Amino acid sequence: MLLCNIGTPKSTKYGDVFCYLKKFLNDPRVIDIPQPFRYILVNGIIIPRRLRQSAKSYERIWQEEGSPLFIHTKSLSKHLQQSLGPDFLVDFAMRYSEPLIEQKLEKFQKLKKIIIFPLFPQHASATTGSTIEEVMRVCSKWKTFPEIVFLNQFYDHPGFIEALALQGEKYDLNRYDHILFSFHGLPDRQIRKQDLHGCCLRSGCCNKIDNENSSCYKAQCYDTAKRLSERLFIAQDRYTVTFQSRLGKDVWTKPYTIDTIRSLAKKGVKKLLVFSPAFVTDCLETIYEIGIEGAQEFLHLGGEILDLVESTNCHPVWVKACEQLIKQQVVCKAQ
Repeated sequence: MLLCNIGTPKSTKYGDVFCYLKKFLNDPRVIDIPQPFRYILVNGIIIPRRLRQSAKSYERIWQEEGSPLFIHTKSLSKHLQQSLGPDFLVDFAMRYSEPLIEQKLEKFQKLKKIIIFPLFPQHASATTGSTIEEVMRVCSKWKTFPEIVFLNQFYDHPGFIEALALQGEKYDLNRYDHILFSFHGLPDRQIRKQDLHGCCLRSGCCNKIDNENSSCYKAQCYDTAKRLSERLFIAQDRYTVTFQSRLGKDVWTKPYTIDTIRSLAKKGVKKLLVFSPAFVTDCLETIYEIGIEGAQEFLHLGGEILDLVESTNCHPVWVKACEQLIKQQVVCKAQ
């Protein structure tokens, strides 16, 4: 079983951050425009403008053992191996950095069955889709093929929701004036490309999961937020679903997290709690983008407290949920 995460620079040095950004942003599933324009945009504009700030941002969150995303993913792999026992071989890989998927798949080639577990709760082409495409690219070179199973999404898995809720219950929810469920954003065009049934043409199409929009990233985000709010008994008027990490000038999924943080502060909200349910490991997008950058903006505009709820990371309930998801694949095959 191979856990797959997005990746992280090897260090905070400019050269390592440059290599990571170059591989990540040149993926056609991440920036889905024709190759010549993508090459110019990424290598001529985005990376030169963002490199220095990205390196500084990583410096703010870097730990002695390395990137938090790397640390938590490695730890989850270790805990899951202990939980599953010797009948399973568990390892982890990164889509855009070492250890690469191609490197780790080599040790699985002789097995009868490989379970690929992209660590992205809500399915998107730029994350889960890119991971699956890379696995297929690597395996297409093999002469013999084991059975390969992909865990495409787990946005609604009870164990995942429970682990998020338990992380949230470390905070006194009644202390806060408002709560944000901040998910990673996507360009609107990518949401529309995943729409096979014309759901995006309907008003409020993402507010409820049905047979036609069950694969929609945005609808899955709203469903995760709904399940989590119900589990934590958060009234609908006390929370907002938002989207973060916008890149470029294109229209992305709205409302934007940073705009909402500013708006709430200007309206007099003093205490804000933020969940990031699109991330199972704390990383640059959670620790820095919300916990540091977002908090500084909120306080600057008159807010008093912005707290970030930790991701599921290696919470025991999340480890157990991963075990259940994996064993379900074995049971389904046996039946």
